[in-house]
Amino acid sequence: MQDSQASRARWAVAAMFMANGFVMGAWAPQIPLLLPRHEITEGTLGLLILVLGLGAVCSMLFAGRLIARFGGRLVLSVFSLALIPALPAVVFSSSIPSLALFMAIFGAMAGCMDVAMNAQAVEIERRLHRAIMSSSHGFWSLGGFFGGSAGSFAIAYLGSETQSLITAGVTAALVFGAMPFLLPTAPVKQTTETPARPHLLPRDAGLWLLGFMAFFSMVPEGAVLDWAAIYLQKELGSDMFRSGLAFAFFAGAMAIMRFAGDSVRNRFGAVRTLRISGLIGAAGLMGGALAPYDWVAILSFAISGLGVANMVPIMFSAAGNRQGIPSAVAISTVTMVGYCGILVAPASIGWVAEHFGFRPTYAGLSLLLVVVALLAARVADADNLRKETAEGDAQPA
Repeated sequence: MQDSQASRARWAVAAMFMANGFVMGAWAPQIPLLLPRHEITEGTLGLLILVLGLGAVCSMLFAGRLIARFGGRLVLSVFSLALIPALPAVVFSSSIPSLALFMAIFGAMAGCMDVAMNAQAVEIERRLHRAIMSSSHGFWSLGGFFGGSAGSFAIAYLGSETQSLITAGVTAALVFGAMPFLLPTAPVKQTTETPARPHLLPRDAGLWLLGFMAFFSMVPEGAVLDWAAIYLQKELGSDMFRSGLAFAFFAGAMAIMRFAGDSVRNRFGAVRTLRISGLIGAAGLMGGALAPYDWVAILSFAISGLGVANMVPIMFSAAGNRQGIPSAVAISTVTMVGYCGILVAPASIGWVAEHFGFRPTYAGLSLLLVVVALLAARVADADNLRKETAEGDAQPA
């Protein structure tokens, strides 16, 4: 029998993913404007963006504990509400210290909301006995697309301050519309087997391995986001328009595949899906590294996007279904380690490419996805949904 409460919550959490993506998409065109507004250099801007990232990663340390203590619905509601004024606070900052402070808060609110909405998605998967994680991340990508495109238009015609206020209004509409339909999740009850003061970081080697698999999957994503356009311009002679298509095709292929990903995973299982996805992603990156022409690289990066799309959602689902550890704590750990890949990618890949070139760099990154494919059996916990469904179908009515 269909769980109507979980079905409504499924669309509510989709709205939360879209809201988070919309804010981050709207933030992207605001970044270059910080340079003239605050009269800072690119190096200082890079440090400020690092502050935002560190705020997100550090907050993820505590998000799982908060969810385990207070329940996922409450934590997701609080941090999604707190995210609404975050972008205007950054845009209206009048000094470098206040800008740094609000960027750290912005990152922390987005990071905690990220963990909470992924934990909510895992709970809904359990209630519905089917995968929804990949399409939930697809809604994030969709929100990012609308936030970035509409945000750029609003800045051009209305100004950055007005854009930030419109972003807050749209985010508020999505959040307030979704909050009443979120799945109620009770706090984790203390038992005689549960330590009164649990460790801040879980002592589960398998969980940390999942985190590093997510890290290996996110670094190539950051490499295409930050460096593909420069690679096409410097080494393949692309103009500004064609070089920008590299990430556009990558992101478009990723969004399409994320919406198809749940059906693929429900049919073939998480382990097989991750193994094939890793190999497809690796082949795409290697194709980009070996491409003789820019259009070959663009198509190769699109193929890589098809592969990478569902890898991280599967890992989040596997973490949330891991036995012996609260779901939210497991997800926060994997999310924290995985998102370090986004932080590490820009600087480290730039350094490697400067010394060895972009072709060897992208070829090397393809090997990271091969490693993930070889470790695909580690996400078997994500297939618990299929086992539960099969057992439920086998029971007599």
